[in-house]
Amino acid sequence: MQSRVEKAVQTFESGFGCAQSVFSIYADLFGIDRETALKLASPMGGGIGRMREVCGTVSAMALLAGLKEGHTEPEDEDGKERIYLLVRKMSDRFRQENGTIICRELLGIQEMEESARPDKRTEAYYASRPCSRLVASAAKIIEEVLLEEQ
Repeated sequence: MQSRVEKAVQTFESGFGCAQSVFSIYADLFGIDRETALKLASPMGGGIGRMREVCGTVSAMALLAGLKEGHTEPEDEDGKERIYLLVRKMSDRFRQENGTIICRELLGIQEMEESARPDKRTEAYYASRPCSRLVASAAKIIEEVLLEEQ
């Protein structure tokens, strides 16, 4: 498979959220069309609803892991363990590369944003945030960990 890391970054820099930019670029590999992928991932941006909690790119990795390895039977304890281990593996790698998986810590923000309205996307916006790099980091982890067997 040809790398999609740059496409994920371009998607983010075109105005989509971080989670959308990661999830939508790989969702087709699991039978999810682009529009559905963008809708599913849209609330995860900004650290889930712009609350600055878990980074949207990490949430996107978890959603993709679920599409690949998620369990569908409530009594499947081995399946639950497998998906949790996979999500932890990817999250741990993201944390090693970026220091944390928490959005506000990645952005240097002390607390939750008061407003749910996203900041205007400008050249200054992109220059002041590490988000493009974080999108690339998550996309690379997806390719190296989640998709290594495809």
